Amino acid sequence: MTKEDRNRADARFNKATRAANEARSGKFDRDAALKAVTDNMAKLKALRLAREAAEPAPVAAVKKTRAKPKKSDEKTPALGDWLAGQQSGGRRT
Repeated sequence: MTKEDRNRADARFNKATRAANEARSGKFDRDAALKAVTDNMAKLKALRLAREAAEPAPVAAVKKTRAKPKKSDEKTPALGDWLAGQQSGGRRT
């Protein structure tokens, strides 16, 4: 094996180990960032729960019901009577 071949092989090996090290360090960076985000979420949740526990319970709003119109004792006219009234009033049916 010539010196040039050996240098090429060393360069390939070094390139592969460098790429592996960068991938590992990148994974550590992602893991650290994920842990920081998770810890922050847990802290904020604890603060929110403490704030909600300190506040008095909200009073349920009373739902207002509409006043229903009073029903008269009369029944509504039959369809035929209603149609007759519409025609005599000038409406087309």
